[in-house]
Amino acid sequence: MRSSKHYPEPTQNNPSPKPLDKHRSIERFHRILLEEWAYIRPWTSDSQRTVAYDGFIHFYNHHRDHGSLGWATPTSILKDNLPEEHT
Repeated sequence: MRSSKHYPEPTQNNPSPKPLDKHRSIERFHRILLEEWAYIRPWTSDSQRTVAYDGFIHFYNHHRDHGSLGWATPTSILKDNLPEEHT
């Protein structure tokens, strides 16, 4: 039989809940981006898609209610902490 000092017991690497929540919110944003922007229509050019993306990000942050924020918008929650170009 082999000594346990040469073969330590395996340990389970459990990340803290915070990184998992962050990953979930990023995955949720990607799903929303696909469902509400990318797949909503066929794009005929990169410039058309870029203009629409900029508009969607503005809508997402300024006008779209977020369940995780108690149905508020991100800018209504963070308005005191936004750079001027994002207000």
